[in-house]
Amino acid sequence: MLMAHPAVLRNLIDQYETLKVLHAENGGAEVRRRMDDLAYTLCVATGTRDVDAALIAARHRLPGARPEDDSVLTS
Repeated sequence: MLMAHPAVLRNLIDQYETLKVLHAENGGAEVRRRMDDLAYTLCVATGTRDVDAALIAARHRLPGARPEDDSVLTS
């Protein structure tokens, strides 16, 4: 599997999180479509099938991430 560069992953995560806030505030169709596009791209870039797993996998591939660190998981 091809691995996305950490800078690309960081950018995708940042964009997705920003749009998530915008969607929560405004809920527009354009924001939702862009979120769906980013979710798909994150899934492809991380080899996962849902955006939550993709975000976790992407964060674990960033510089400074520890493989055993599951702090990004919510309880």
